[in-house]
Amino acid sequence: MANFHHKPIKRFSLEGIIYDDASIARLKGEYLKLITSGMRISGHVPRIDIDPDFTIRYNEVTEYFEFKLSIYGIYIGKKQSECIMGVDGLAPIAIPQSKLKESLRGQESQSNQK
Repeated sequence: MANFHHKPIKRFSLEGIIYDDASIARLKGEYLKLITSGMRISGHVPRIDIDPDFTIRYNEVTEYFEFKLSIYGIYIGKKQSECIMGVDGLAPIAIPQSKLKESLRGQESQSNQK
């Protein structure tokens, strides 16, 4: 098993605008998935023991919400990031086998379509 001691922690962030306050919770979840997906592509996984930061500010002049979302992760390599959901302190949290198999099936069907 890999050693996760003292791995540099990297911040992944996204900033933007949300126009409808009823969409904030849903969009936050979608943005978390988007950032996490990008992290995995680059070989990083989230540090589960460090909560994501989500700040929001209402802009009275333009009447929309400005947000910033930050997630913290470590580099474990592209191959390992496909099998590990995240790292909690020093312990890797594996992706459940059922989800891993679904992901692999999706990749196979995409490559068959090309």
